[in-house]
Amino acid sequence: MSENNPTNPEGKEESLHDSIPVTGMYKDWFLDYASYVILERAVPAIEDGLKPVQRRILHAMKEMDDGRFNKVANIIGQSMQYHPHGDASIGDAMVNMGQKELLIETQGNWGDIRTGDSAAAARYIEARLSKFALEVVFNPQTTEWQLSYDGRKREPITLPVKFPLLLAQGVEGIAVGLSTKILPHNFCELIEGSIAILNGEKTNILPDFPTGGLADFSEYHEGLRGGRIKVRARIEEEDNKTLLIKDIPFGTTTNSLIDSIIKANDKGKIKIKKVVDNTAKDVEIQIQLAPGQSPDMTIDALYAFTDCEVSISPNACVIIEEKPVFISVNDILEYNTKQTRALLKRELEIRRAELMEKLLFSSLEKIFIENRIYRDIEECETWEAVIQTIDKGLDPFKPDFYREITTEDIVRLTEIKIKRISKFDTFKADELMRKLQDELKEVNYHLKHLTAYAIKYYENLLIKYGKGRERKTEIRAFDTIEATVVAANNAKLYVNRADGFVGYGLKKDEFVCDCSDLDDIIVFRRDGKCVVTKIQEKGFVGKDIIHVAVFRKGDERMVYNLIYLDGTSGKAMVKRFQVLAVTRDREYDLTKGTKGSKVLYMTANPNGEAEIITVYLTQGAKARIKVFDFDFSTIDIKGRSAGGNILTKYPVRKIQLKMEGVSTLGGLDIYYDASVGRLNTDQRGKLIGNFLGDDKIIVFYKSGDYELTSFELTNRYEDNQVLLIEKFDSQKVVSLVYYDGGSKNYYVKRFLIETSTMNKKFNVISDHKMSRLIVVSTEKQPQVKVNVSKGKEKEALEFDLDMLMDIKGWKAIGNKLTSHQVLDVKLIDQQKAEDNEEGEEDIEVGSTVSFKLKKDDEEQLGLF
Repeated sequence: MSENNPTNPEGKEESLHDSIPVTGMYKDWFLDYASYVILERAVPAIEDGLKPVQRRILHAMKEMDDGRFNKVANIIGQSMQYHPHGDASIGDAMVNMGQKELLIETQGNWGDIRTGDSAAAARYIEARLSKFALEVVFNPQTTEWQLSYDGRKREPITLPVKFPLLLAQGVEGIAVGLSTKILPHNFCELIEGSIAILNGEKTNILPDFPTGGLADFSEYHEGLRGGRIKVRARIEEEDNKTLLIKDIPFGTTTNSLIDSIIKANDKGKIKIKKVVDNTAKDVEIQIQLAPGQSPDMTIDALYAFTDCEVSISPNACVIIEEKPVFISVNDILEYNTKQTRALLKRELEIRRAELMEKLLFSSLEKIFIENRIYRDIEECETWEAVIQTIDKGLDPFKPDFYREITTEDIVRLTEIKIKRISKFDTFKADELMRKLQDELKEVNYHLKHLTAYAIKYYENLLIKYGKGRERKTEIRAFDTIEATVVAANNAKLYVNRADGFVGYGLKKDEFVCDCSDLDDIIVFRRDGKCVVTKIQEKGFVGKDIIHVAVFRKGDERMVYNLIYLDGTSGKAMVKRFQVLAVTRDREYDLTKGTKGSKVLYMTANPNGEAEIITVYLTQGAKARIKVFDFDFSTIDIKGRSAGGNILTKYPVRKIQLKMEGVSTLGGLDIYYDASVGRLNTDQRGKLIGNFLGDDKIIVFYKSGDYELTSFELTNRYEDNQVLLIEKFDSQKVVSLVYYDGGSKNYYVKRFLIETSTMNKKFNVISDHKMSRLIVVSTEKQPQVKVNVSKGKEKEALEFDLDMLMDIKGWKAIGNKLTSHQVLDVKLIDQQKAEDNEEGEEDIEVGSTVSFKLKKDDEEQLGLF
């Protein structure tokens, strides 16, 4: 075998145990591969902030640029001339750049970083370079070039970017034994930071994420290894049962965020009913809370147990002089700023050289034509003689030129056409040279004042491209969670009675009640049909709806009083019934089911009320008594399928309510706990009153709004904004004092509550943004103590509000409280309680507003 082996010419025997050492080869190969991945794949260059694939895409797009959009598939094909790693990597990198909306102007479906939706196929989407990219990224004259991987093309080593592009876009890459993660920063703040650096000032830039949100940068450490950022979703309380996520943390999507919330709910970390993704133009994730859950506690739990709060570890690493270097973002900004200044200098120097060359040739041309040197070459027989003759004719003028006249310059003069010589205009030539000289003077001025020129360049970028690029991420400290308690409103149920639609999406139709997306709703129709269905955005349940409400399975307190016309006998039947359990989406007959049956009268009574009604028969009825009363309490409560009792066998003209029903259940003592802004029956907080049936609560807020609500324990109020909360009595007179922000005066007014709409706020003071409610009372003879300023003196005045103002409408402006400057206004009973407080003093802010602050707080608030 050895004789036939060309690798063993001497015919020596080979041993099966002979081995070739690979240690050295492995070491060399691994280092070569690692270096290649670091330098050519994963880590960006500090000069232009781009990875090679990004740089090649931009270069290819510049070559294709004609102002119109190009198919991304074509751009990928063009880029493959420079990038040897396939179309997939090019397409992904291009979509990533396009979604950042800085260098590439996109058209079509490019996906959504908020939802995680991917872009459409490359053949369906289009792109072109943005105006910003064309202005700051490209300049062939200042670009250093190299051959492409196959030697056929020329590509830039780095692009001459005159902007801190790396910090604006951010970058993330994983190489061999090395990774980089530079977070995106705010466009405007980067420009302002560069201007500060040029002015010799220090700067400290912080990331700004395209997804917005809240962020704590206390441990950012300028983006170096070991730093950390906490990013939170922006969560608002729509009402006491609904939270809205408006912004999501950077690096998450709406889908991943919802998955983490559901996972936390399954583990019992949080208690919610449902999560709905309503994201469209803006992010909106709706979270329906479970009954009795505190919104602010739920917000804390969302931050603690879900991706509503994420921790990001930056690791700024860039390529500098063919080596990976860990460097702070402030140092990167300083490097890019100095580089921009240097590039601007090179551009000015190139422009100066161009202007000087234009001036030189314009002068040569003028001399050549005005001095008729072209005539001297008519007798020349050789080309050399022509060149020598022209050169000799230029000799008297050569000392005036900034450089020597070369043969190439003389050749250009010989190429001037006779037509141009015959139409040469000395005035126009002088005017052109004057403009060139003015521009040259301006260029020289900028070179002498290069820093000012660079600052002006950045300012122009800010003016041209800064609009709409304001900071999206709010800078916050997360030492304590700030949660605002808002008014109680749940998802809302609407109905279109005539067309037969119900749902929470019919916002232009009749509002029914607050509800949850997990609720079932019960619907009664005029034809006597009843159906229970799952609530949805818009659902058809049958036309001519007479009643719709949230269905509570097994609710024995809910009793329906019904009168219907039997289609066969023509008799009016009366019944009281409950709907305790049903099959969803199945229609049930509340009548006998005969053709022509219809409902004449119906009420839903949450506490089993039994009202008294008046029945009017038709004039043609044979009955002797055509008008009579009926008390629902005289009949028993039965099942929904019961036929009922005969109310009358004669035709009914109309039925009217005569007297509201009385509940057989005892009332509830309701308390208000101001610390959490909730109602309870556990004797926590202030006793509001004993509630029964349709009793209501009235709440007055500092904003000047009031609202009527039910006494459900799930209600939550803006406890830090509530001035008065009590049981509503329509006969009680409301007395209040408010500050009018327009006139800067205090007014007093007294009125009766005339509205009856539940869960809707009504404003009783002026609508100026600085107006606010000061005191409010429903006592018969409320008194206030008013501290006023009379020149340099202060005086305390007491007023009986019932003596200052008559009862008027709730929309009335009211009477002016006093002509003196008011420092503060207090109810007398409140004033007595506050007189016992120690260590307080009145602090006047401005001319009209007064606060009570403890002395210990003064330094902290920085008022002194």
